[in-house]
Amino acid sequence: MTNSGWRHPGRTGAVLYGVLAALVGSLIGVFSRLQVAKQRGRARAAQQLPAGAIIVISNHTSYADGILLALACRRLGRELRLLATAGVFGVPVIGGLARRLGFIRVRRGSSDASTALDEAATALEAGEAVGLYPEGRLTRDPMMWPERAKTGAVRLALRSGAPIVPVAMLGAHEVVGRRRPARTLVRNIVRRPKVTTRVGAPIDVRALMHVGPTTEPTPEEVRHAADLVMGRLVDLVETLRGEEAPHPHGAPRADDQPA
Repeated sequence: MTNSGWRHPGRTGAVLYGVLAALVGSLIGVFSRLQVAKQRGRARAAQQLPAGAIIVISNHTSYADGILLALACRRLGRELRLLATAGVFGVPVIGGLARRLGFIRVRRGSSDASTALDEAATALEAGEAVGLYPEGRLTRDPMMWPERAKTGAVRLALRSGAPIVPVAMLGAHEVVGRRRPARTLVRNIVRRPKVTTRVGAPIDVRALMHVGPTTEPTPEEVRHAADLVMGRLVDLVETLRGEEAPHPHGAPRADDQPA
């Protein structure tokens, strides 16, 4: 197994995850209406997320995204081990809970930022569902379209062999806005904005790239694969929004970096 600091939450963590999901889900229900995509002709939720190791990616528009994505995945049968910024782990109580739930600390811009991928790989080796935002930050696109992805999700998929499952979300920015979040939450007690999700088909990255299990892709090939994977996520966002994205692989960003 990969040598990293990640530890499986175990049975106690699973119970804690279930309790917190119920409590937080009830609280979120006061401020929003989270809807998971339905299967055609069925009243219950859409297909379960695949069993075994998977990498869940989603678009990033709100500070509420992590909670909403974790709740959506819970409804789809999986407990998500989410990559979260290091600042979350420094918050009293919340940081301890995040560690106990198997969340993974991301130290952005530091010399050991790659440690997060090591810990994510360890979680995947244990058959977990790992969640991350390929944009690496809240989108800065004024129309809330996803930005061009960084390559971390694809590199993690190549390393682990786990498929990538895109999960698009629409409406999270209405739950917690970037400005005056407290005022937005109070207003949402009355408005209760709808948050909708759509799950895409699992993506076998090596099949997408037409490379074998022992082939080491070039950085350019990895970059291209990251754009193709992001295109699948953008397609789902287009479906939810009912309109075509101006950039099929994500909006350009001024600080395009391969990480």
